[in-house]
Amino acid sequence: MIETLQNIFGYSETSPLIFTRLAFWIFFGVALLVYSILYKHRGVRNAYLFFISLLFYYKTSGLFLFILVFSTLSDFFIGKRIYKGKTITNKKIWVALSIAINLSLLSFFKYSYFFTDTINGFLGTNFVPINIFADLTNILTDSHFEINKILLPVGISFYTFQTISYSLDVFREKVKPVNNILDFGFYVSFFPQLVAGPIVRASEFIPQLYRKYSLSKQQFGHALFLILNGLIKKIIIGDYIAVNFIDRVFSNPVSFSGFENIMAVYGYSLQVYADFSGYTDIAIGIALLMGFKLPLNFNSPYKARNVGDFWKRWHISLSTWLKDYLYIPMGGNRKGSFFTYISLFFIAGFIFLLSGSIWVLAIILGFVGIFLLLSYLFKSFRSWVNTNINIMATMLLGGLWHGASWQFVVWGGLNGLGIVVYKLWRKISPWEKSNKSIAKFWSIFITFNFISFTRIWFRGESPEISNNILRKIFLDHDYSQVLQIITNYWFVFSLMLVGFIIHWLPSNFKEFYRGWFIKTPMYIKVLISAEVIFLLYQFQSSEIYPFIYFQF
Repeated sequence: MIETLQNIFGYSETSPLIFTRLAFWIFFGVALLVYSILYKHRGVRNAYLFFISLLFYYKTSGLFLFILVFSTLSDFFIGKRIYKGKTITNKKIWVALSIAINLSLLSFFKYSYFFTDTINGFLGTNFVPINIFADLTNILTDSHFEINKILLPVGISFYTFQTISYSLDVFREKVKPVNNILDFGFYVSFFPQLVAGPIVRASEFIPQLYRKYSLSKQQFGHALFLILNGLIKKIIIGDYIAVNFIDRVFSNPVSFSGFENIMAVYGYSLQVYADFSGYTDIAIGIALLMGFKLPLNFNSPYKARNVGDFWKRWHISLSTWLKDYLYIPMGGNRKGSFFTYISLFFIAGFIFLLSGSIWVLAIILGFVGIFLLLSYLFKSFRSWVNTNINIMATMLLGGLWHGASWQFVVWGGLNGLGIVVYKLWRKISPWEKSNKSIAKFWSIFITFNFISFTRIWFRGESPEISNNILRKIFLDHDYSQVLQIITNYWFVFSLMLVGFIIHWLPSNFKEFYRGWFIKTPMYIKVLISAEVIFLLYQFQSSEIYPFIYFQF
């Protein structure tokens, strides 16, 4: 009996609760059964979902639960202080405290090794980062957690951005502070989107806390469609092509031909989309079953006609968060601000520390000097810098949000550069406003290839791997074995082709078959669901394959 309870309520590092595990759907089924009894009582409903979400996070991340609880408590009380502040200065102090606490926690878990290695490199020391939270837990509970190992709590980047947006929305008077700690805890920890988004704004979600539960037959059909669609994306497409092809190439690109490297890069673009959008489809579907609406996070991103359009379609909740809480406060497309130059100073410092070279610092200062001189001499150049500097700063910070490495700096910088170059190109392009099919095709084709190209750095585990992939793609021109490669990987490439075709289908056709599923009788939905579950079982990998964005 005790062992059974331990399996149900305990944490196992090897068996976390994730959407692709049967254990999660048993958990969700039981949670939904109890919810069906409590849903009419708003206060009880919110409290129940808060505690269920805490249990989910504990089953996913163990004692990192206490970090989530701390963030929840601190921002709950700080939000009240912001609202009650009698002066703007007083309110700003509390906002700054919220941001400082949240970013300090995030930085500790995400960048401790980076800063420690940097200090050791410069000073010749041998400092080792200490997990102060594990040390404190050992002292308080007489446990024996390893203190010399710092793991990144699952979902910390997402719920950190969520609590920061709450403090800022209270400051901007977009939402009033939540009075009940259980209601606020539910907002922060709602389990479908807790560990990988979408990032939910306080102004969008908190009003839903006080609405009555409702779920129409159409909403039920839509929710079921999203869940099945998300599982198909993740398991049948994303996981299969990763395990059977993409991971092999990216782990050792020099052992594969140039053609195989190219296909792996294209395949990764499909994998990361299928994986991440699959997660958010499932999250939105689960939330809808419980009467809550989460924001759209993907909108056919590979149909984008330019890089700026891509970022309006990809990870929309993060893109809009960066725009509203970073890009616009910097000055948007008007001009650089003091905040802009503080951000650039921070980015330059990060790049210098990453390199560990005084020459890199000299190059950075040289570029700054050249830009300042050109801005002084040429008014048009100064205007161009002012309207684009915030884009580069935002994209570079977005890259560093994913991790402290050259890989993410290059990836973020290339995406920023892509937006800036497009802004120049559209002023002279004769096809910019053309609706002809050929113009649309080429703009989508170029954008997709550019985005896929940048993913070489996003996916590559080191600069060496990324460089090897580039060398194989651009220098290995032996395509004599292409037919044999296609034959060997025929099923993987077929899945990739099907995945891309589905993605590029016209939106009205997708709406047609989604609408058809929603309108079908319940017994048809049950039959389709059973067939999909059987198919998922056939494709299920024998080992756990977590969602890609769990690591961020």
